[in-house]
Amino acid sequence: MQEDKTLLQRLRAKASELGFVACGVARADAAPQTAARLHAWLGGGMHGDMIWMEERAHQRESPVALWPEVRSVIALGMSYAPAVDPLALADHGEIGRISVYAQGGDYHDVVKRALKALARWLVAEVPGTDLKVFVDTAPVMEKPLAAAAGLGWQGKHTNLVSRDHGSWLFLGAIYTTLEADVFEGVSPAEMGEGEEKSVIDRCGSCDACQRACPTDAFPAPYRLDARRCISYLTIEHAGPIPHEFRESIGNRIYGCDDCLSVCPWNKFAERAAANRAFLPRAEMVAPRLADLLALDDASFRQVFAGSPIKRIGRNKMIRNCLIAAGNSGDTGLIERVQALRDDPDTVVAEAAEWALARLS
Repeated sequence: MQEDKTLLQRLRAKASELGFVACGVARADAAPQTAARLHAWLGGGMHGDMIWMEERAHQRESPVALWPEVRSVIALGMSYAPAVDPLALADHGEIGRISVYAQGGDYHDVVKRALKALARWLVAEVPGTDLKVFVDTAPVMEKPLAAAAGLGWQGKHTNLVSRDHGSWLFLGAIYTTLEADVFEGVSPAEMGEGEEKSVIDRCGSCDACQRACPTDAFPAPYRLDARRCISYLTIEHAGPIPHEFRESIGNRIYGCDDCLSVCPWNKFAERAAANRAFLPRAEMVAPRLADLLALDDASFRQVFAGSPIKRIGRNKMIRNCLIAAGNSGDTGLIERVQALRDDPDTVVAEAAEWALARLS
């Protein structure tokens, strides 16, 4: 009977109903090493232009630093496991490769909507509960919290890895004023004990993700230098992409899946478990560079409406496409590239000159 189930069991059942494939609970203090690791990373300047990481670093140190009333954290994962190998289009220079996570609906909207529904359910189950929901945009360290809650572990590529779902998980978190012991029946491995004892690293001697990185963005296992990461360079970085990385970017125009794609744990990730909201839109799977290079601001917004790609704006996307065009060897793109040499955006214009020199 429903009454015989623990709150955690009922929570997981509801989370599954809402599209989450992983759900766990941790005490708010279950990831105490987060602050030291964060400040070491920031101290090394590895966050690049992501100044907001510095500005709100104090709130990222722990859940309590962001919200003093929090007592436990519900960590949730939603699958976006791809149906095809993301590396399959690497040798097709005429098209642009978009990271798997951005080929479907905007995960910010999809995950937050499900989190809010789960939060409403929890308040109904335990009246008087106060809570907050977070997806990516708040100063929340989702990955160490998800690891502390038993969803998986942070792999050598720094992303969460699940035994059941591999590396293909969107993470969300619910901070709540409920004490941990309210989730009756939760084992210490699921709840965390303030010392991260529950986090089991199952990477072993595997270094596939490190070797797969085209730009050597991993100075050491479990450490990412964002300044060298293609995802950072094509999404977060606003200026010209450094020349030393341009050839290695290949035909990637938004993000990079290489380190995730080669993870052996992905063999356990079932495509059927992926949320249907993240099924790829046809125009996102293998877009032709010639078509993308013709986009103005209005057409960019139209093409990428409802996609996380819309957030980077037309100029960044065209810059990225020009880098890909320069790497393509496709002389049929020269006319489109030439048309962008006088683009009002100086970063776009410079990328066009570089691409044209490569194609010529």
